[in-house]
Amino acid sequence: MLPSYLTVAAILFCIGLYGALVKRNAIIVLLSLELMLNAVNLNLVAFSKYGVVPSLTGQIFSLFTITVAAAEAAIGVAILFALFRLRGTVNVDEFDKMRR
Repeated sequence: MLPSYLTVAAILFCIGLYGALVKRNAIIVLLSLELMLNAVNLNLVAFSKYGVVPSLTGQIFSLFTITVAAAEAAIGVAILFALFRLRGTVNVDEFDKMRR
């Protein structure tokens, strides 16, 4: 049962990595990062349940990861809104300079 969870998590992580490295839209990059964090959460919960010593440690770490992901999403979207107001675009290629 554990290999199927790990396979799904690896596929999710690879999709997220592809989106973070290839896509140019900042919103897609943020969503790809969230997908990668969800793959990590899936690994943590799977190892927590099917590991050598099953315990709640992985699930507790997963809750911390979800909290960090929520904070990252809120701050990332706030920064993205500020950059959109300043530059008028969400294309990450346009965000190469600190000032206009």
